Amino acid sequence: MTGPELQQINTFLSAFARRRAGRTVEVPGGFAALDDEFALSHSNNHLVIDGATDPAALPALADRALGHLDHRLITVLDEELGEACAEPLLRAGYTRSTYLVMLHGGPVPAGGGAGEVDLEDLRVPLARRWRGYLPDAGEEVIRQLVDRREAGRRGADEVRFIGARTPEGEVASWADLYLDRATGTAQIEDLITSELHLGRGYADAVLATALRHAADARCGTRFLTADAEDWPRHWYERRGFSVIGRHLGFERH
Repeated sequence: MTGPELQQINTFLSAFARRRAGRTVEVPGGFAALDDEFALSHSNNHLVIDGATDPAALPALADRALGHLDHRLITVLDEELGEACAEPLLRAGYTRSTYLVMLHGGPVPAGGGAGEVDLEDLRVPLARRWRGYLPDAGEEVIRQLVDRREAGRRGADEVRFIGARTPEGEVASWADLYLDRATGTAQIEDLITSELHLGRGYADAVLATALRHAADARCGTRFLTADAEDWPRHWYERRGFSVIGRHLGFERH
């Protein structure tokens, strides 16, 4: 599936990965986005394929670009190319994931009652959530997964952390909002709710507030990505998002 909005989004995602990276290494058809400060964070050290490449050569290409790491992570932004890359990568021991590009079709909420927060507000609940996701991970892994959020500020012209608080002031749900006013593009990323506060409407408040901020910034292309196999995609669909494309991800440990 292609179209001007999907092309706009893919261009945004590629540029974001480049800008967020501590360094980049060019490869045929894309680049390795690397950050030695967060070497244990897979999504901060990965291969982005945003152009034409030889699918059969991709496993060896990834080994050269990511050979200093204990993992391999490849994102292919073009769905058709990703499908062509699947067979050689699966043979090389990779697992495959499909991510949906979901565009918000409105109407834009008036606002959800959430607001901007900073990393210090998120540090405790975010670390607690990561420990729930990765119970066997060491403390250094958790620290990097928390601190890497600050590196995201390099990725777009405007980056806001949106959070909804409990009556006691704790941040119960949060997300990143990336804004590019020049192209009218806004991405909502990593919408997470603390396990202590699930089912109480805090994620709705964060999402509605992020959409309102994006609309107020005149970003008409408001999108997020969601795992094709996980339940949140249906939650987003009920809130005005629809699938316009797919990215393929490949990972090997």
